[in-house]
Amino acid sequence: MGDKPAPEKFDRHLPMKIKGLNEAQLLALLQKVLPKATNDPHLATAIYNEVAKEVQLMKNIESFEKFCEKGAIPDLEPQTVTGLQNELTAHFGEENVAITPDEETKQVAVEIVLPDRTISSKVKVDPSVKEEEVKAPFVPFPVALPEDPELVWLLGRRENLGPDEAALSLAKIEEEFWETKKGVELQRDRVEKSFAEFITHVPASALTDSGLRRHYKEPEALRTLRLLKIGKGPELAEAKA
Repeated sequence: MGDKPAPEKFDRHLPMKIKGLNEAQLLALLQKVLPKATNDPHLATAIYNEVAKEVQLMKNIESFEKFCEKGAIPDLEPQTVTGLQNELTAHFGEENVAITPDEETKQVAVEIVLPDRTISSKVKVDPSVKEEEVKAPFVPFPVALPEDPELVWLLGRRENLGPDEAALSLAKIEEEFWETKKGVELQRDRVEKSFAEFITHVPASALTDSGLRRHYKEPEALRTLRLLKIGKGPELAEAKA
């Protein structure tokens, strides 16, 4: 009889292969694991925020590089160039982006200065480019703070953006807003660093770029409807009276 092959042994030192995680799944996993790794909630929050910031930055860089490779702007009109500038500054910060249109080569030179590197690239000009892409419609996205659940801000999110992903994006946008020039100026003017002030002052483009929308700047109190019971006979007469 031949020797039977030895059964495969599980090597706990070898990493298991897993499918790639998207941004929301990675952050959700990190949020679950960090409290188990440290008893310091401030440290856990700091680590989570820094990882979330790096993940978003990597995502923005990847999107920009893909746009430079396959995308283009329709012309070099001031309005078009300003739109490109606003989109890039919303992702990388106003002080970190410099763009230079070149009429001769029909390109826009872009320089993005990051803490660890500088990205230099060119955006092509193609008149055949469609300026507006078909996007998923907005659906209601009401939000409330844990300390005041009956006070509701009426926002919107893209239909293809899940509620959990929208909540993560909103929290990230708020964090980044207070680090922008506008956010720092508000804090210097002793404006309270609160969600109410954030949702009032954050630029609409910062929300729409992440698939969100602000319908109203002021919150509404949650109301419970109490419908009249209209019946027959004495009840109907009482209601009419």
